[in-house]
Amino acid sequence: MLVLPEERPGSIPGCAASETPVAASPVTEVNPLQVAGWDDLVSDFASATPFHTTGWLKVLRSTYGHTPRYLCQFSGQRLQACLPVAEVHSPLTGRRGVSLPFTDDCPALMAGNEAGPALWDAVLRLGRARRWKYVECRSTSIAPSGTAPSLEFYRHILDLRLGEQRLLAQLDSSVRRALRKSQSSGLKVELSGEPSAVADYYRLHCLTRQRHGLPPQPWRFFENIGRHLVATGQGMVVIARHEGRAVASALFLHFGEQAIYKYGASDLAAQPLRPNNLVMWEAIRYYTARECRTFDFGRTSLANEGLRRFKHGFGAREEKLAYFRYDLLQERFVAGQDRADTVFNAFFRRLPLPALQLAGRLLYPHLS
Repeated sequence: MLVLPEERPGSIPGCAASETPVAASPVTEVNPLQVAGWDDLVSDFASATPFHTTGWLKVLRSTYGHTPRYLCQFSGQRLQACLPVAEVHSPLTGRRGVSLPFTDDCPALMAGNEAGPALWDAVLRLGRARRWKYVECRSTSIAPSGTAPSLEFYRHILDLRLGEQRLLAQLDSSVRRALRKSQSSGLKVELSGEPSAVADYYRLHCLTRQRHGLPPQPWRFFENIGRHLVATGQGMVVIARHEGRAVASALFLHFGEQAIYKYGASDLAAQPLRPNNLVMWEAIRYYTARECRTFDFGRTSLANEGLRRFKHGFGAREEKLAYFRYDLLQERFVAGQDRADTVFNAFFRRLPLPALQLAGRLLYPHLS
């Protein structure tokens, strides 16, 4: 393990001191895949998500070969702070550190805010040593106070501790109407923890991405999610069927007390049946019964008003989700780009599905 010693004192302006100070320790570079019981270590943090586990890291490693370079502080055998970082190395888009690729939100895990400056200093030093183009952190947890975000999204969080009846009562009237319609239309819902269910989801995923003018992630990515997360009890697929045919589906991840809506897809022709509403509500009911604390609807592009209304209709709390990108060549924060809405969308919509899937296989190894 590489130990990154402190190079300069001080703290990030605006970071409050922890009520229970953590003894200072060196920031160490760790590969969680080589640490026995890593998931147990991160489970001590209430903010830990499936993205902090070895399952997500195995997905990134197996699919794209990204190198884990997690920055950690320990107190004895106990993890005190962790910034998950993966090194993305592409001959087209360069080498950079991302925390973490293809995640919506990936906060640093910290027993106290005083660990933030050490983690931030360490990731910049590591990036300079590794000759990264930039460092991207997908949370506000360690960015210097007052820094303008490089990119923002909407985020919607539902408090499942309210219980099913109160959650039902706070649904928007349009959502309740949609649920009544979907329940009376003969839709059947399946909740599956089998990796094979991911294949059912993927067919609809490709059709939905084509409709939105976006290449789908390659099948290998979802196959690895099935193997490393769904099969290990950290994910599930919910499918709505009409007359035996899958018309809507969603992939959810969970860890500890948190559940995350990661991907959703549907058949446009079945939209009058409102299957998406039913899939989401059945997942919420499941995670409420499972005694999860929060249900994260994932990020939403600022321009996607329709998806924003859909998530807000379930009574979720809306907040901004900020990403921070620090250019190590220019030594400054720079703007990022939301790839959900680009000049290429119209082109991708016109591609036949096999060609669009090929584009995804070619492009995603260079994206993050």
